Amino acid sequence: MKSCILTSLACGWLAIFMAACSTDSAGRLSTPMVADSIQVSTNEVVLFSAKATGVQIYDCRADPNDSTHYEWAFKAPEAELFDAKGKIIGRHYGGPTWAAGDGSKVVGEVKARELSPDTDAIPWLLLKAKTHEGNGILSQVTSIQRLETVGGKAPVKGCDQSSLGKEIRVRYSAVYYFYVLSPVH
Repeated sequence: MKSCILTSLACGWLAIFMAACSTDSAGRLSTPMVADSIQVSTNEVVLFSAKATGVQIYDCRADPNDSTHYEWAFKAPEAELFDAKGKIIGRHYGGPTWAAGDGSKVVGEVKARELSPDTDAIPWLLLKAKTHEGNGILSQVTSIQRLETVGGKAPVKGCDQSSLGKEIRVRYSAVYYFYVLSPVH
């Protein structure tokens, strides 16, 4: 019964999200409908979105609060970014950093997270831009959302004293939405 309810909720979220990811009459992406905690401010607009495909990297470490317990700890992402036509437009890696083919980069910091409708996927995130580099498409980004996640979660098992320091790479995909300040705010 519980899994039926969770499945219904996930399908409902996905339907709302997909309906919200449309374009307006000028062909611009509209802001996706998401939980309040991961919404961007009202003075931001979607600049573009990119599909990411890659891995989430984890290290086996001793729990800092209990040295007899071991856990998979997040290390960094490693993914390629694709446009709507499937062309590689950049990459995503530790920092977290997004780098575009034009040489621009943005480093973000997590401000909020929500569980993914897919219980086997990493959470959806709202990140705020912390630093920029270069003068390209990412140079004015103010916020980033990580949505539509698939996979990427650390395994529950397999991290013990014998695997201390071992690294694993878990496949994931997501859609990143990049926002800038609205020209009229």
